[in-house]
Amino acid sequence: MTSPSDSRPVADLFSPAGRLKAIPRRPARREQLLAHLAETLFEPARAYTEREVNEALLTVHDDFPALRRYLVTGGLLSRTKDGARYHRQQQPGSPGGAIPAVA
Repeated sequence: MTSPSDSRPVADLFSPAGRLKAIPRRPARREQLLAHLAETLFEPARAYTEREVNEALLTVHDDFPALRRYLVTGGLLSRTKDGARYHRQQQPGSPGGAIPAVA
């Protein structure tokens, strides 16, 4: 069952300038935000360097390392074992925060 805060639009999390006000603490709300960020900042068929991922996330919030970590552990972005390349996932990864490896 979803709570009323989980059904609010993601736009509520952003300032009028397009910056994220804060990273939500509630897991369901944070997952909603992360899905939005993955969909709007990253193309599914494209490989990104860590620097490109950081730069994209920095456009919305200063704590880009936390956002990147949440995206990877949530299965919305996968990365190579050496961390050099990232890809947007079509489906969230395995439960428990496992990091899907990309060849």
